[in-house]
Amino acid sequence: MTMKAIVQLQNIIFKRNDRTILNDISWAIEKNQHWALLGANGSGKTSLLKIITGYEWPTQGSVRVFGQRFGECNLREIRKHIGWVSTALEHRLPEKDSAIEIVLSGIDASMGIFRDITEKDLKLAQDALAMVNASDCADRKFGILSQGEQQRILIARALVNQPGLLILDEPCAGLDPAAKVRFLDDLSHLRNRSDSPTMIFVTHHIEEIDSWINHVVILKNGEVLSSGLKNEVLTTDILSRAFDMDMLVQKEGQKYYIRQHF
Repeated sequence: MTMKAIVQLQNIIFKRNDRTILNDISWAIEKNQHWALLGANGSGKTSLLKIITGYEWPTQGSVRVFGQRFGECNLREIRKHIGWVSTALEHRLPEKDSAIEIVLSGIDASMGIFRDITEKDLKLAQDALAMVNASDCADRKFGILSQGEQQRILIARALVNQPGLLILDEPCAGLDPAAKVRFLDDLSHLRNRSDSPTMIFVTHHIEEIDSWINHVVILKNGEVLSSGLKNEVLTTDILSRAFDMDMLVQKEGQKYYIRQHF
């Protein structure tokens, strides 16, 4: 593993109730690489993310994040440097809290604020909102924000601790086409910042894989079907095998599309 490696998985096997969920997964993510993670439902994506964040433990294999080997490090400290954004989280957050309170709760990874907030905390939250172009939402109640605005707040919450790794788990789910375009544009601007974290973008839709994502890994039945540079992985043959259906993958500019089924 190089000194720049953010994540290093080696020969990961994960079993639950004698069922193999992940089988012989090896995956290295270097600094300044941004990856898309694709796969059909049940392919093992969520289990893989939980292993990277230490919420599941592999049956076999080794996990290193930020150079620290799991089992030989303080997982709580490691998790402080990993931001995880999932639509499942928004339903657990207090809808009556303001957007900036939601972001502040990310400092302690809590579902609300249970201590006095310092000026330093407030500055971190304000900076995180600015990073995702959501400063104007700061004083508005989380529950009345649009889906796109809520997604920005969730990302700001994940960014408030200045993580080295940001996991975006199907962040475009539920967004209308216009909101999706604006949201992806904001992610592109975030990527261009000098303090941007390394990102893993989980999706079912290849058109969401923007130009700043340079690598793709595809899971199928708990195994790596293909992994590498985006233009080598997003092909008609590989995507057809990944989703068990005939499809045609086309590229227009920097974007990839599934144009037809035949």
